[in-house]
Parts: sequence; structure tokens; C-alpha cells
Amino acid sequence: MSVARQVVVEADGGSRGNPGPAGYGAVVIDPATGEPLAEAAEYIGVATNNVAEYRGLIAGLTAAKALFPDAGEALRVHVRMDSKLVVEQMSGRWKIKHPDMKPLAARAAAILPPSSVTYEWIPRAQNKHADRLANEAMDAGRDGRQWEASASTAALDAPSARTPGTPSPVQGPVGDQAAGAARARAALAAARGAAAPAADALFSLAEEPVESGGEPTDAHPAPQQSAGTPQTGWGAAPDLGAPATLVLLRHGETALTPEKRFSGSGGTDPELSAVGRGQAERAAGHFAALGTVQEIVSSPLRRCRETAAAVAARLGLDVRIDESLRETDFGAWEGLTFGEVRERYGDDLTAWLASPDTAPTGGGESFAQVAERVAAARDRLVARYAGRTVLLVTHVTPIKTFVRLALGAPPEALFRMELSAASISTVAYYADGNASVRLLNDTSHLR
Repeated sequence: MSVARQVVVEADGGSRGNPGPAGYGAVVIDPATGEPLAEAAEYIGVATNNVAEYRGLIAGLTAAKALFPDAGEALRVHVRMDSKLVVEQMSGRWKIKHPDMKPLAARAAAILPPSSVTYEWIPRAQNKHADRLANEAMDAGRDGRQWEASASTAALDAPSARTPGTPSPVQGPVGDQAAGAARARAALAAARGAAAPAADALFSLAEEPVESGGEPTDAHPAPQQSAGTPQTGWGAAPDLGAPATLVLLRHGETALTPEKRFSGSGGTDPELSAVGRGQAERAAGHFAALGTVQEIVSSPLRRCRETAAAVAARLGLDVRIDESLRETDFGAWEGLTFGEVRERYGDDLTAWLASPDTAPTGGGESFAQVAERVAAARDRLVARYAGRTVLLVTHVTPIKTFVRLALGAPPEALFRMELSAASISTVAYYADGNASVRLLNDTSHLR
């Protein structure tokens, strides 16, 4: 009877461009000692994040099986990844709809018996070893070469909780370069802990992988080393983990949109027009191709719920409703054009344009009131979705407010942003409280 063998596989993949130059990394770990038993990484050319992540999973499972070729069904593998999509799809909780993902998922599932593999989602901050391997592979590809295990420094960045104890006998094939190199680097890591802080900092900065353009790309940033207090700029900032990324999708057109009529939360709650439904479908196709959205939250108003439903149907996700994402209540101005409001309520309109504390005629909401509820929603969502990417389907004023607050811009900045129907904007929120506006009013998916 075979003796049960247990290992942990951590895998990751990334694309600098999504799609763009891509690579994956995987490490097999002894769960008792935290010792890396084998590593794998490869530059795979131009691909998406999701393809690279699946390739990392395949490499990790293959490496685990190779370490214990005679274990058979006695081998137990616990996979840990920061890709919610891969974890949920391989666990059978999410449907696999994208044609590029189906063969990769099938290939991963065929490596070991399904009963032998379990999956767990972890924040990127806990997946540093595999993340570093993936970035090393992408760096190698950028330089026109393939990743080499003997040159890797990924094990040096493994979390301290994985500092190995007494080494266990080598379980991999004789002459397994990845396993041997991993052991050597693990020993160096233990010795390195006693090095002077100044030397440690110099080593960290020297090994920082950076793309040729300077700053790592947003799609899959090269990991940063801790260097003390948070700082602004491209220097050696602390590793704050993956941000909470809010992707802000304005709903598709309604009959009121092309006429530029005030359409808030106090009006008729119009449905999407035929044009708007087409826009929602194109947005859904865009997000399905990217494969980065992990959750969907929508305003309660019909035009947003319909837009969110189109995306959710393509991604196999549920939609959560958040009342705080509703549009401003424009009071008596609902359904009117700007010119009609000026004609009927000229003094009120002038006061509204001059002060964020002034509400529209008839008891609507002021921009200050909207900002208060949007800020509260932001704080709640960032805490709930730390390290994840969530799609918020909402309206012009909430989206502009998210962006304005992230930039620290004054209230009058609301009048200086253009937001088209079904446009995409993105803000990332980091653990130190800083925010980064990554995208504003992108409509390329509609062309």
C-alpha cells in the first residue's frame, strides 16, 4: 500500500499587457517544513493573465507528480493561487466559458485524480514565491532567453513562515536541477537572515526586476521589496500586496442618454435602449476576454442592473446590489435637459454649479451628500474586496466621485471629466491608504 504523500503547490502567471509578454511560475512545497521541493517557470510569449495562470497550475501539478511518480492516488496536492478565477473554475464552482480556458482546465484536471487535488484562493502577498518566478520568466523573455532554475532568486522572497527546518531527503528525480537549486537557495535564505540590514536592502534593490520602460506594468507588476515607510513614486516601496481594484463601468445608454437629460435616482428609472443593450454585450465580451473580474456589484437602478446582468452572464458570476452606488437624485430636474433647467430654475442651477453643498431644486441630493455616501461605499468595498478585482456598475456622478476622491481633486473637478455610456474607469486602492487612478473613460471596447 502506498504511503500518503502531501505537498502544497503555489502557482501564478502574469501578462505585461494582458495580452502581452507572459510567463508563469510554480513551486512545490513540503507542508511540514515549508521547504521548496521543486520550481518551474517559463516565458510563454504573448498571452493573457488567465492563460499564464493556468499554465502555472499545469506546471505545478506536473512537478508535484514528478516528485512522487510511484505515489499514485496516495499523493495529495493542495493548490494555493491568487487567481480567484482559476481556483473557482477548477473547484467546479464557476463555469468555464472562455474557449482558451477550457482545454487548459481539462489538461490540468487530467494530471492527477480529481480527488487528490484541493484548491485555495490566497492574496497575492501570500503567493510571493510563485509570483517572483513568473516575473523572472517574463524578465527572461524580455531579454530573449528562457528562465533558468540555477539563476533564480525566487526562494529568497518566500514568506518567513516557510523558512525550512531540517531538510528532508530529496524526493525528486536524481539530478533534478529545480529541486537542488531550490534547496541551495533556501539554505542561503536562512543564512541571509543574519546579514546586516544595509546589505539586505542593497541586495533587495539590486535584484528588483523592472521592465525596460521603468515602472512595472499594472497588469502584473514586478514584486517590490520592503524598504521602510511607504513612499510616493517609483522607488523601493514596501510590498503592500495586491490592491483592491474597483473597475467602474457606467451603464449603457437609455432613451434619455443621447438627449443629455438629467437622469438620476429620483426619476423614471429607464431601461437600456437597443443601443445600450449592445453596449452592455460588448462590455461583457471585453471583461470575459480579460478574465480579471472576480465579483460584480451594481447600483439598484434598472439600467445598471441590466448592464451588470449582461456581464455576469458571460462571466458566470452573481450580481450584488449596493444602494450606495445609485445616481444622484436630481429632484425637479429629472428628465430635463441642461437648457431646460436653466430656463426654468436659473438661480438654482447657478447656485448648484457654484457649490457642492447646494442640492437641485425640489429636494434632490447635493454633490457633497453623494460624495459622503460614495466614500462610505468605497471604504466598505475596499475592505471587503482587499486584493481582488471587483466590477462596479454604476452612474456618472458616483464614478466621477470615486476618481475625484482618489486624485484628491476639488469638487469642481466633477465638471471637468467626460464619462461616456458604457465607459470603463479603474481605481486601485493599496493597503497604505493610497489610491491609483489607472483608467478613465475608456471606450475602446465599444468600437
